[in-house]
Amino acid sequence: MMTKQNSRQISYSDKNVFVGLDVHKKTYAVVARVDGVIAKRWTTVAEPQKLADQLLKYFQGGRIYTAYEAGFSGLALHRTLTEQGISNLVVHAAGVEVAVSDRVKTDKRDAAKLASLLESNRLTGIRILTETEKSQRQLTRTRQQLVEERTAVKNKIRMKLYQLGVIAADENKQMSHRWVKELLGRISSPEFTLAIEAYSHVWKTLDEEIATLEKALKQQAKADPNESIYRSAPGVGSLSARVLSNELIG
Repeated sequence: MMTKQNSRQISYSDKNVFVGLDVHKKTYAVVARVDGVIAKRWTTVAEPQKLADQLLKYFQGGRIYTAYEAGFSGLALHRTLTEQGISNLVVHAAGVEVAVSDRVKTDKRDAAKLASLLESNRLTGIRILTETEKSQRQLTRTRQQLVEERTAVKNKIRMKLYQLGVIAADENKQMSHRWVKELLGRISSPEFTLAIEAYSHVWKTLDEEIATLEKALKQQAKADPNESIYRSAPGVGSLSARVLSNELIG
């Protein structure tokens, strides 16, 4: 077994170092392969800069290649590694080969598998959005999230009106502020009135925020050369065109 003192004498100058990363919220499991064998494995805290510093220190002079699966952690780790001169791939989990005899998942085994696949050039990275592209996408995604929240609020109002017997269970009339205001006149309970008015206020606030985002999306469309292409398709309106353009980037 190689001693700690001898391991310090290993030179990685001009060598390719392939590193698999299993990324978790609090830790990274790291496995590095050089010349077809595992050169080092360790676990470190989930701090991108600290990991980059470790890689550059442990494999000084080497050409470092890293890979990890896309997931909750986003791209902060990718940006840090590439900024430090480390070549990194973010890979789709479904695209990682899994042998029939290797179904057991552990952090170190997953990291070792990524390192091995990376070394044998059997990984394909996903396309990483630019900061501008990510920013543009935020408008359509945030609008959609707010629309879903507004629908949930309106459904809560409808449920309270049903609980009070103001509307029937199968009432499917489209919700509007004017209609809810009319229905409030039939309610004798001040508590229910206050509760419904509170939801109505949230609803109106969401309306305003959605309108603000839609105004920004109109400005975004004016600067997008793809806008006319998407709008030329039958049934594609201004909002659908924005979603298509922002989601189908690249």
